[in-house]
Amino acid sequence: MRRVDEVPDKELLARHAQGDPHAFAELVHRHRDRMWAVALRTLGDPEEAADALQDACLSAFRAAGRFRGDAAVTTWLHRIVVNACLDRIRRKSVRPATPMGDDAAFDSVAPKMPDPTDAHGVSLDVHTALGQLPFEQRAALVLVDMMGYSVDDAAQVMEVPPGTIKSRCARGRARLAPLLHHHRNRRERKNVGGVEGGGMPK
Repeated sequence: MRRVDEVPDKELLARHAQGDPHAFAELVHRHRDRMWAVALRTLGDPEEAADALQDACLSAFRAAGRFRGDAAVTTWLHRIVVNACLDRIRRKSVRPATPMGDDAAFDSVAPKMPDPTDAHGVSLDVHTALGQLPFEQRAALVLVDMMGYSVDDAAQVMEVPPGTIKSRCARGRARLAPLLHHHRNRRERKNVGGVEGGGMPK
């Protein structure tokens, strides 16, 4: 039998469902960084993101036996993370807003801007602007514009048609454009180029 670090994701899930005590830990090890990035960029607050990631890992641990295999394991895991983020946002909606938390943690996965002296402020502004969007638009933009998902893959993560993802991204970008307009103008004056996608940095 191959070592767990040599086993494909879908086989790891199957092994976990069959009782292999090491399979799920290997799966989380492989995908934790991107799962964390999705949670942090969607929620903005590192503490909330850490809780959402923990919730997502527990849900995935329990649901592995129900994995149908009709999508990539990464897609399945990110879907669980997005749902965990949505659950936390729903719970948080009845509580006062909390501070963003550790800026350094957010910056560690925030989109990198061409001007390093400007990146910190832009990252914080993007986070603040994203927080003003409805969750569905925010999640779509995080997946497509920040995580690099194709529209079709993002549609699989969110379990909606691709056209819905396109619509959510378009509406989200339209909302973000005036909020981030000052950054676009400044970058154009520096001859760096406009922000791609109507306001979302790459």
